[in-house]
Amino acid sequence: MTVLTAELLERIRSRAAGYDRDNAFFFEDLAELRDAGYLAPRSLLETARDQRLLAAYAPATALGINMHLVWTGVARVLSERGDDSLDWVLADATAGELFAFGNSEPGNDLVLFDSLTSAVPGADDSYAFTGTKIFTSLAPAWTRLGIFGRDDSDPDDPKLVHGFLTRETPGWKSLDDWDTLGMRATQSHTTVLEGAVVPAARIARVLPVGPSGDVFIFGIFANFLLLIASVYAGVADRALELGVEAVQRRTSLKNDGAAYSQDPDMRWRVADAALALDALAPQIETLAADVDGLVNHGAGWFRKLTGVKHRATEAARYIVDQSARVAGGGGYRNSSELARLQRDVLAGIYHPSDTESVHNTVATNLLGALEL
Repeated sequence: MTVLTAELLERIRSRAAGYDRDNAFFFEDLAELRDAGYLAPRSLLETARDQRLLAAYAPATALGINMHLVWTGVARVLSERGDDSLDWVLADATAGELFAFGNSEPGNDLVLFDSLTSAVPGADDSYAFTGTKIFTSLAPAWTRLGIFGRDDSDPDDPKLVHGFLTRETPGWKSLDDWDTLGMRATQSHTTVLEGAVVPAARIARVLPVGPSGDVFIFGIFANFLLLIASVYAGVADRALELGVEAVQRRTSLKNDGAAYSQDPDMRWRVADAALALDALAPQIETLAADVDGLVNHGAGWFRKLTGVKHRATEAARYIVDQSARVAGGGGYRNSSELARLQRDVLAGIYHPSDTESVHNTVATNLLGALEL
């Protein structure tokens, strides 16, 4: 059962426009969600449904919280498959600690398969990380930051090292540089690592450079892509609601004052948006249930996971656009909720995996690796 009560969701929605206008972090939302137990680990299917619901009320709050829920989801994936190495993440999350993602890097289009951050081995199997991470959502509030870097101490056998910083760890700084078109309340500042040391107990994985079938990597992809898809599905849910409200409210002088809900063209746009939206839940929820149920799709997993993220973000953009078209000029005002959704939904094109990567993944699954 979700902890997202109607009263809580309405309070969260009431603050969303202010956070966006002021380019401010969602501290009040976070406090209420933590008090309600929303940060605690739960199944991926439950989390996906909750995130879709939350995003319909406050997209940026949902997107920011996503990063915490991805890490708890990764820990669950490992634990359910007999690997207890991240059980401490589940315990910390249950105790109220807030996890964030520090993996994205400027200029790194290999995402998790290589890193421009250095990870230098130190005493007692610790690592010191130096590099720049971008899009660090939850920057003002995280207490645990997942990062990774490249260990080149053996030039013939470089490794990718994944670990977690605490906020008290010296050797990092957050730049107050988040001033974007949309998803402003996430406050996803740039993080600069300057020799920040992660002890051996908080090193999650040491893996070869390149694609990996390790369950840790699978857990990141599965949770990140499905929860991103869920957030944008929630944006689409709300956009369609606003579109329906608009055509029922607006009237046409051309048609003797009849509501636009009686206009065949407007009806077609609303129906087409709904058709796109209806395709999302079966795909997202089936795959989330498969992750929870330990279903083995083998090499097909990455095709399915990147595909659902692509479908959800592109469908959401289309649905928001259709709703904007039926809403009329009032929806273009900066103060309108639909205008904010138009800005927020654009962020979907910047999350991994991008459109080109998705199509390459699917083509490789169907046709094999490119030979040229």
